[in-house]
Amino acid sequence: MAQNVTEKLIAAHLVEGAMEPGGEIALTVDQTLTQDATGTMVMLELEAMGLDRIRTELSVQYVDHNLLQTDEKNPDDHLFLQSAAQRFGLWFSKAGNGVSHPVHQSRFGRPGATMIGSDSHTCAAGALGMLAIGVGGLEVAMAMAGQPLYVTMPEVWGVELTGELPDWVSAKDVVLEMLRRHGVKGGVGRVIEYHGPGLAGLTAMDRHVIANMGAELGATTSVFPADEAVRDYLTAVGRPDAHSHLVADEGATYDLTERIDLSALVPLIARPSSPGDVVPVAEAAGEEVSQVVIGSSANPGLRDFAVVAEMLHGRQSDPGVSVDVNPTSREVLADLISGGWLTSLVAAGARIHQSGCMGCIGMGQAPASGRNSLRTMPRNFPGRSGTEEDAVWLCSPETAAAAALTGRITDPRTLTESHGMPYPRPAMPERFSAFDGMLLAPLDPDRAAEVELVKGPNIASLPSFEPLEDRLDVPALLVMGDDVSTDEIMPAGSRVLPYRSNIPRIADFSFVRIDPSYPERAKETPGGHVVVAGENYGQGSSREHAVIAPRHLGLRAVIAKSFARIHWQNLANFGVLPLEFEDPGDCDAVKQGDEVVLEGIREALTGGHTLIARIGGRTVTLRHRLSDRQVEMVLAGGRIPLTAQSV
Repeated sequence: MAQNVTEKLIAAHLVEGAMEPGGEIALTVDQTLTQDATGTMVMLELEAMGLDRIRTELSVQYVDHNLLQTDEKNPDDHLFLQSAAQRFGLWFSKAGNGVSHPVHQSRFGRPGATMIGSDSHTCAAGALGMLAIGVGGLEVAMAMAGQPLYVTMPEVWGVELTGELPDWVSAKDVVLEMLRRHGVKGGVGRVIEYHGPGLAGLTAMDRHVIANMGAELGATTSVFPADEAVRDYLTAVGRPDAHSHLVADEGATYDLTERIDLSALVPLIARPSSPGDVVPVAEAAGEEVSQVVIGSSANPGLRDFAVVAEMLHGRQSDPGVSVDVNPTSREVLADLISGGWLTSLVAAGARIHQSGCMGCIGMGQAPASGRNSLRTMPRNFPGRSGTEEDAVWLCSPETAAAAALTGRITDPRTLTESHGMPYPRPAMPERFSAFDGMLLAPLDPDRAAEVELVKGPNIASLPSFEPLEDRLDVPALLVMGDDVSTDEIMPAGSRVLPYRSNIPRIADFSFVRIDPSYPERAKETPGGHVVVAGENYGQGSSREHAVIAPRHLGLRAVIAKSFARIHWQNLANFGVLPLEFEDPGDCDAVKQGDEVVLEGIREALTGGHTLIARIGGRTVTLRHRLSDRQVEMVLAGGRIPLTAQSV
């Protein structure tokens, strides 16, 4: 039977379950990716499990998020991560080497492989024909220990690309068009597989841009074929032997279908403060801009920087605009230098920062309050930039550069007339730079066994969590609306992320963007509590701190209209019961402080998918989507306690 690329990848790694959408399946995992904002938890989990050495084909620990060293916390964590990588047998990418996703694609990615990562943008590796899925850190730790990945079998959404991108339109506009059509929930429960004749005009790095922001659609992942474009890319980065041909069979079908005519696209922009609020740039033109940031895993290729450099060449950026450039890797920085593009950027007034995520995760580059910031990044959730009342727009490098020149949001297509500017098409080198010096290879097992974990004073052991009670009589401590992001549950940024290895301390920041009183109120409610939310609760980052920290403060269940995939999995992993309203209208009647009573929880979870609750004196029907495996996990207090029971 003819198979599409996604089906081939899943079939080659399937160890449990059937390939029928909606059921739970288990997949073998070839590679894993961790970064420093989430990796400290993963390494502590490996230590808690007593793992001797990882069981995957290859695992890499990157340091790319928390690069600012304003005190000892970040460098202490970097030393801990390096010692853990040596102890457990991982590759280690040093601080400043680059953003995990493009570096991994360049140095380690291979068609046909599965990869999971404790970063929601792990899906970017789908550009190479990989099945790459962002998950919580505990699932990555389990995969390193040799366990399969359990995931709900997705529908495969085939998106046919036709035509060619017109001048001033690039890959970012393709994924923004998907977000314009479908919003931040459009991909939930689906893998997006791109195919069609339009692929011929998209390089592997163009595909990386599109696959990366599939996370913003809520998709399980995005997949491209491993065709000639992937072969050319792997040759250009010096790894031609890594290529293998992987394309859909003739006659392959999809569960859902869609078509995008690339030639009909226009420059697009996501308005503050959601990646799903997308409009044509022409519609937003004229808005004053005070900052432009170029970089991040959402526009990481040399071309994305070079096109900005050529637009700014011989010109000066607007005096009212701060132009910030974050090269995504040492290789990109070297190629910007050798191509002369870095000189153009510096001469135009750009500020050149180190290779890493930086402003994307709120580590520096916070915009001025009340001023617009245009960024080539994947997310613009409220406050993520580091400024509480921020106004962050997401756009292509072309649109960002146009604003840098004019000081206003500007449709880049107008520059041909206003500035006499032809559309730049920078010539890429036949061979990209390839540096491996800052990638530290795993130690051999004998030497690794002698390594001691280096723990600074800010690194605390994981808290232990008790089993779920059979009866809950607790308050709804917080009631929220739709699309609550993990950035709102557990903020990122330079004030919070340095405590990522210290759960008791980072817990003090739980939900403060929504209700600053939550941490103290939770501490004053010793019997535990629940929180209530609307649709798509927990969208965004994979950070499991957004579960562990509230759990530490007594969170026992979350009742929502619906959940984002990764956060839902993380809740179950750490023993927090994720429940959904059978009638979404019941959610709207819940008020903060309402008493929530759940009785006979064990029997209800093991006997079916429906629970009856009393909320504020009203009888409400709730349901859960947990598998039998996850039910056992939640009842035990989480995956770690459950694993400990069998040891």
